[in-house]
Amino acid sequence: MLKDFLKQQRPKFSAGGKYHYLGALYEAAEGFLYSPGNVTVGLTHIRDAISLKRVMIIVCIAALPALLAGVYNVGWQANQAIAAGASSMEGWRMLFVQLLFATHDPGSVWDNMILGMAYFLPIYLVTLAVGGFWEVLFAQVRGRNISEGFLVTSLLFTLILPPTIPLWQAALGISFGVVIAKEVFGGTGHNFVNPALAGRAFLYFAYPVQNSGDAVWVAVDSVSAATPLAVAANAGQSISENTVMMAIEASGVSWWDAFIGNLPGSIGETSTLAILLGAAFLLYTRVASWRIMLSGLISMTLLATLCNLLANESNPLLAILAHWHLVLGGFAFGLVFMATDPVSAAMTNLGKWFYGALIGVMVVIIRVYNPAYPEGTMLAILFANLMAPLIDYCVVKANISRRRRRSAG
Repeated sequence: MLKDFLKQQRPKFSAGGKYHYLGALYEAAEGFLYSPGNVTVGLTHIRDAISLKRVMIIVCIAALPALLAGVYNVGWQANQAIAAGASSMEGWRMLFVQLLFATHDPGSVWDNMILGMAYFLPIYLVTLAVGGFWEVLFAQVRGRNISEGFLVTSLLFTLILPPTIPLWQAALGISFGVVIAKEVFGGTGHNFVNPALAGRAFLYFAYPVQNSGDAVWVAVDSVSAATPLAVAANAGQSISENTVMMAIEASGVSWWDAFIGNLPGSIGETSTLAILLGAAFLLYTRVASWRIMLSGLISMTLLATLCNLLANESNPLLAILAHWHLVLGGFAFGLVFMATDPVSAAMTNLGKWFYGALIGVMVVIIRVYNPAYPEGTMLAILFANLMAPLIDYCVVKANISRRRRRSAG
């Protein structure tokens, strides 16, 4: 019945119809509910179950473990602080928690999830509304359909934000990512960098107090905690090459805590375990490139191991072990969800190996030699995005030269 109803309304939103100026919104609603009925024109075409919409749905499903683990961690961190005597959150968030019959018990999964949702949902809804407005506006002006890609962009952008970010900054960041990094270059499929990362980088440099990563706030008033990478950067000014690892563990964060996500950080980046579950799903469905993930992990491990051998008193950050690099900051999340973006990543198979390796190397270099930016993953992926066309160009030219020599021989 719904499908028939939408079909009856189509003429009103088509060219010459009463509501033709809302055609993009109609197409978006119909495309969200049903598969498109259009097929290729010609004698031969390939039937494939995969489509842009299905790819986006798969990525959203893969991000669910990181989302749920992150929401729980935000609530758990906040409830622990409240139980220790910290002041509570803003009144409207408190009302949200009370309406759902939640208390502030850190041992209650329900209480932690509800409080975490009180921080995640406002950020996500603002991101979805503001970013969706820009998507609809550009689609209407250009006379195109609204791309499903924004569903993934909005979700990933929210997951890489700290839970205490002001909502107006979330709106500003997604506006920059959608408009400047994507729409001005032609929209979905034409962006040369990942829009979610571009928006995050804008906030990182424009409003460093809330987004620098030096101190990610626990989601209650007057409580803050430095991230382990910030602890490592500060400890790097000390005299012993073992100081960095000792400082991280002394801050109360064990490797296991970092692996399962019991530490302060951006909403979806804290649990490496949940991220790896999403990675397994993406690899099983063949949506993400295993070459990028594997090459990024291998290059990070090799360079981190080399840095361990070179560790000295002048730069104790060289002593950070590879398995710590994996679980700290946004390395795992960035490598699984951001680096594998099919639009901004390398396209050739060989190029994907170089592309992923570049990300792994850049992450370690930034973290070790530039402690002013303790995270590193965001900048590494954006730099690799810029280099991806050049990598593919070199790979294609090398293939052409090799075939010419083979045919000449």
